[in-house]
Amino acid sequence: MILINLLPHREAARKLRREMFYAGLGAAAVTGAVIAGGIWLWYGARISNQEDRNRMLTSEIKKLDSKIKDIASLQEEIAALRARQQAVEDLQADRNMPVHLLNELSRLLPDGVYVTSMKQTNDTVAINGVAQSNERVSELLRNLGGSSQWLSRPELVEIVAGNVALTPKDQRRVANFRMNVKLVRASEAQKAASAASAASAAPTSGSKPPLTSTVAVGPAPVGSAIAAMGAASATK
Repeated sequence: MILINLLPHREAARKLRREMFYAGLGAAAVTGAVIAGGIWLWYGARISNQEDRNRMLTSEIKKLDSKIKDIASLQEEIAALRARQQAVEDLQADRNMPVHLLNELSRLLPDGVYVTSMKQTNDTVAINGVAQSNERVSELLRNLGGSSQWLSRPELVEIVAGNVALTPKDQRRVANFRMNVKLVRASEAQKAASAASAASAAPTSGSKPPLTSTVAVGPAPVGSAIAAMGAASATK
């Protein structure tokens, strides 16, 4: 017996394949959407986490900036206090500058030199005086330039020849000079002394004996001083 199928089986199969294709396409679309959503959520979580870290870092940086400002202000205050302390120490040390000046002049003045007046302006001392000769003035310049830790950079301003009347008939030829010398502050003198002691290989024994001289500052008569110089020279 022969059976003949008269139903449209090809159209049914074609319809079935079309439905399966559309179902697979929908499943792929849903799967892709799920994967894309998962990736978007993962990246969003990573971005949110990084933003939280950035906010934490920003807040910590602000705290550190405030601490740095406090440290800078403290350093400025410390520097100001050190400057005040140094100023006080300098004032304390500079109180003895007139004593050092007079002591050095009495030690370094050679015989035959008489100081008539001195005037200090800041760290410069102007010295006016009378000497028996120009050689005495040169000796004084050498002494001031190399034998004192409190006086430095002596500069001869002028030297003028003059006469001093010891008696109405006795006149002496003298040299009137004017020079400037720099005062060395106590801190600078200490630094120079420390450098000199460090540079010297062997320790120095004893000290150089001071030059014997008499310094008269003020309105003393120049004639009597020159007379004393001449008497000292004659004794020698």
